[in-house]
Amino acid sequence: MAATTIDEFLASVPEDQRAALQQLRATIHAAQPGLEEAISYGVPAFKYKGKPFVSMGAAKAHCAFYVQSPAVMDAHAAELAGYDTAKGTVRFKPDDPLPAELVTKLVRARVAESS
Repeated sequence: MAATTIDEFLASVPEDQRAALQQLRATIHAAQPGLEEAISYGVPAFKYKGKPFVSMGAAKAHCAFYVQSPAVMDAHAAELAGYDTAKGTVRFKPDDPLPAELVTKLVRARVAESS
C-alpha cells in the first residue's frame, strides 16, 4: 500500500535513507516554518501557501531533494557543482547528506520565487 504521510514513507525506506531524509525534512521546515506536508506523486512533498513547493525521495542507491525549479537550480549552479543534479533535482548518497546551509538557500530561493 502506498504511503499517505511522510512518516509512513520514511518507515518504508532503509534506515540510512530514513536518517538522511529525516535530516532533510527538519532542515526544510527550519528554513521555512509552516509548510504543509503531503505525499505527492508517491514522494514526501512540502506545500507553501497551499501549492507544491519542494519534495524529497529515495531510490535504490540515492536520496533526492526535488527543488522543483530549474531557475533556482540555475541560480545556484556554482554551489551545486559536484552534486548529481537534473533539471530540478539534487541527488545525494544517504551517508553524505546535503549541507543544511545549501538546503536552506534553495528553500529560501523557492520561497522568493513563489511569493
